[in-house]
Amino acid sequence: MSTPTPMPPDALETLRQVNENLRSALLRLRPERKHCSSIKPKDFSDILSQLLRAAECLRCLPPPSEAAATLEKESLEYRNNLEKLKHFLPDLQVRLLAEKARLETARTHVAAAGAWAQARKKTL
Repeated sequence: MSTPTPMPPDALETLRQVNENLRSALLRLRPERKHCSSIKPKDFSDILSQLLRAAECLRCLPPPSEAAATLEKESLEYRNNLEKLKHFLPDLQVRLLAEKARLETARTHVAAAGAWAQARKKTL
């Protein structure tokens, strides 16, 4: 008979922190809460960092039958957060691409206005 693998002492706390951070990120990045122009690359690197923390933690866990009930609950919540990200990120990508197009159009208008101002200045 094999001895059960001990649960890492900080696994539960790590998953709780990851879930809290992912919930917070999902709320911060919702379309009604934040304009695309205020979303920074760090927002995505923070999410990736949390996913990597959880992945490392979950790799060290014993089989589900040996895990504590609270750890199983946090694991299920983590999975739920991943599902939310899976559905949320494509929408966010569309919004960011639309914002990029808007900014490129604005940049073109500014460049044209600058060229017009320079030409106007030379004629005066």
